[in-house]
Amino acid sequence: MKSVILVRHGKSSWEFNVVDRDRPLKSRGINDANLVAQEFLNRVNLPEKIFSSPANRALSTCKIFAKHLKISEDSIHVDEELYDFLGENVTRFIKNLSNDYDTVMIFGHNHAFTSISNIFGDKYIDNLPTSGLVKLNFNIENWKDLKQGTTEYIIIPKEIR
Repeated sequence: MKSVILVRHGKSSWEFNVVDRDRPLKSRGINDANLVAQEFLNRVNLPEKIFSSPANRALSTCKIFAKHLKISEDSIHVDEELYDFLGENVTRFIKNLSNDYDTVMIFGHNHAFTSISNIFGDKYIDNLPTSGLVKLNFNIENWKDLKQGTTEYIIIPKEIR
């Protein structure tokens, strides 16, 4: 059994004149990420490895979760392939994961995460909102065999505020 926990980055700010990958989180993004991280802790499904897009907003969200999960920021693996908006690179990334990991958490972007949730999960999501989290389970032993799985749960900030 393999599991992927997808977390879309928190709400980001467009106030600053920076390139897309450097956009910071807004205060609402920080608050929602803290809220979802705390709710996630109640699920007791800690990942063995955490991966993040290099984009500031995704990595900042990841660091908020790491703090709640009491995981060192040094153990976060940042991968350029996760700076993906369509989902093809993220899917390839998942299929190439080490089979030493049964549960991983990935921080990244839409529309990639909504698309992956709908392709590989069994619950339709119209749009995974910022700071939204989805846990997908797969009845496989090898990540290369990634196929349709089940959606264990979805955490939406608006639903737990």
